Amino acid sequence: MALNTATVNNVLSSTPGSTSPTNAKNDAASQQDRFLKLLVAQMNNQDPMNPMDNAQLTSQTAQISTVSGIEQLNETVKAMTSQFAATQMLQGATLIGHDVMTAGNRLPVQAGKAEGGFDLGGPADAVSVQVRTPGGQLLQTLDLGALPAGRKTFSWDAGSYNGASPTFVVTASNAGKAVSSSSVYRDTVAGVTSNGGTLTLALKGGSSVQFNQIQSVL
Repeated sequence: MALNTATVNNVLSSTPGSTSPTNAKNDAASQQDRFLKLLVAQMNNQDPMNPMDNAQLTSQTAQISTVSGIEQLNETVKAMTSQFAATQMLQGATLIGHDVMTAGNRLPVQAGKAEGGFDLGGPADAVSVQVRTPGGQLLQTLDLGALPAGRKTFSWDAGSYNGASPTFVVTASNAGKAVSSSSVYRDTVAGVTSNGGTLTLALKGGSSVQFNQIQSVL
């Protein structure tokens, strides 16, 4: 026999159902408690000549168990996420004061010296680096000669330079054909911040990079 409206209302009103932030963690338990009370009321009011089928009872019990399990899984994932963020923050803090390499063509000047690098896509018989101001004015051209493929670094004497961090452009060729390259630069980690689970490193040169953009720690 189906439950009448009065019976359902009595069961629901006798079970706390607050969803305020204070009781959010008890919401899954409250739902399970209400379900069990409704199930007991349904069994008490069923037709003795036509009782609830066992398969139906098992199905309803499995449904509430699934909902409860999902709620518990969500809480576990939230706790793991918070723990991971805290661990990542501690790992990032250990990088403060260390030099790192990250993608980009900036040349932060420290103690009258700037260091950069690049990855050559293949061997080159002629490689040069043009150091420029942020506005594009050429400061110096460094002739690095022939180089094999892979990561290469260079330094620039910036003792007489007083402007903002310069940039650099790499030109590479082999037998007159251009060789691809990607630029990286060196800077010192000055601080660490975390926002929405994303760890960001503040560099002394004034820029910021995400933790997963760091290519190497020196």
